[in-house]
Amino acid sequence: MSEDRSAAGRSRSLVRGLSLVPAAAIIVTNVIGTGVFVKARVMTCNVGTPWMVLLAYLVAGVFTLAGALTFAELSAMMPRAGGQYNFIGAAFGRVWAFLYGWMETLLDGAASMAAVAIVFILFLNDLLGGSLSSAQIQLLTAGTIMAVTLLTLASMRTNGLLATIITTMKVLLVAGIGLAAFVFGDGSWAHFGASGANGACEGVPAGARLGATGFGAAVIGALWSYNGWADVSFIAEEVRDPGRTLPRALVGGSVLIIGLYLLVNAGYFYALSPEAVANVSEASSVAGAVLVRMLGAGGASLLTIGLMLSTFGALHSTCLAVARVPFAMARDGLLPHTFATVSPRARVPAHAIVLLGACAVGFAFSGTFDVLTDLIVFMLLLFNGLGVASIYVLRHTLPDAARPFRVCGYPVVPAVFLVATAYLMINTFLATPLRVLAGVGIVALGLPLYAWYARRLPPGRPEDWLVGGPVGAPHDEA
Repeated sequence: MSEDRSAAGRSRSLVRGLSLVPAAAIIVTNVIGTGVFVKARVMTCNVGTPWMVLLAYLVAGVFTLAGALTFAELSAMMPRAGGQYNFIGAAFGRVWAFLYGWMETLLDGAASMAAVAIVFILFLNDLLGGSLSSAQIQLLTAGTIMAVTLLTLASMRTNGLLATIITTMKVLLVAGIGLAAFVFGDGSWAHFGASGANGACEGVPAGARLGATGFGAAVIGALWSYNGWADVSFIAEEVRDPGRTLPRALVGGSVLIIGLYLLVNAGYFYALSPEAVANVSEASSVAGAVLVRMLGAGGASLLTIGLMLSTFGALHSTCLAVARVPFAMARDGLLPHTFATVSPRARVPAHAIVLLGACAVGFAFSGTFDVLTDLIVFMLLLFNGLGVASIYVLRHTLPDAARPFRVCGYPVVPAVFLVATAYLMINTFLATPLRVLAGVGIVALGLPLYAWYARRLPPGRPEDWLVGGPVGAPHDEA
């Protein structure tokens, strides 16, 4: 009887319950974290002038938009749960898809959730005057993860509504800070002609200041502020009219984020001189300094509340999106079948969601999540590059596949993203070669698990990844 119920759960399909607005909201709330509130100080030290900071954000935004346009074609072509897992599998084979899914689920997804949750509680602790003990912070972190996990067990329509509400508040917060700096601040346009090169620049190494090296460091900082734009591809199987909705959500969400980042950073420099920005303490933020200047001590509390909202939204969208990766892997026979179970009422991958939440709680108590997320940076860049590069392979191997959206400027646009990725990979390897090797080793630990689950699967074909349902025929054993 239990096997019958399990089979019935696996036979249920996901529901296409997301329209354009909530799909775009998931992108925006996932991308806007804390970077836009704190990066201006370091970037000013990197490049010196406000105009160069804005240029770095624009260049990073163009790279991001190039990736979004490429993923728009791929997501519309194969709107299956798991997104990038499918692109990589169709182009480069099942083993690369598995390694990506292994890394995304356990290392990037779960470990990142633990890291974001503890940042959320640390902001809460700041708001409470630092009254929480270490044990209380750890327990509240685990409780936050469990609460978000329960939220994402609701229907996709409900979660889409929640993401839309959080995103609206985030957009109002970021745009509000930028506009308020112009309207209510006593700043000056003259700040844009000044330099912050002589600022304190606490914690910024001399080798990352000014010149081509400094600009490269600033672009890297800006790129991390854009990280997370691709996660909407994970939920492609739950988006209405994906051929139209996914490209609009990816491109529209990315353009909105670029505009917000340019607006709020311009507001920072109107309110504060670049030297004042460079003098901000490493333990503080430029956004906080601007709000304190306009609102007094209450500005710091307002920003802390805003940062809590921002991190909670990122935590929710990460759990919501990443859980679809182990679901897709289990459906394809690469993880135990139970993780392919779809709940009867909400029609979401309940067991996969619980798996992700449980791993995140484990990381929260282990205290290793920061180490893991640092170690896998290189592999994240590699898999993002493989995801975008798959468009070249699939244009050749599947020339007749339906493509409701085609990336404009092909083949140049994907190449723009790949050039940026190659630069970041080289920079990461030169800066931290031991961490890169450790990250490769951690991801490679998934190979024995892949060998176990793939041993009875038939050879995969690129066209198998285009449709819903499992790729190949899953074996009978979990």
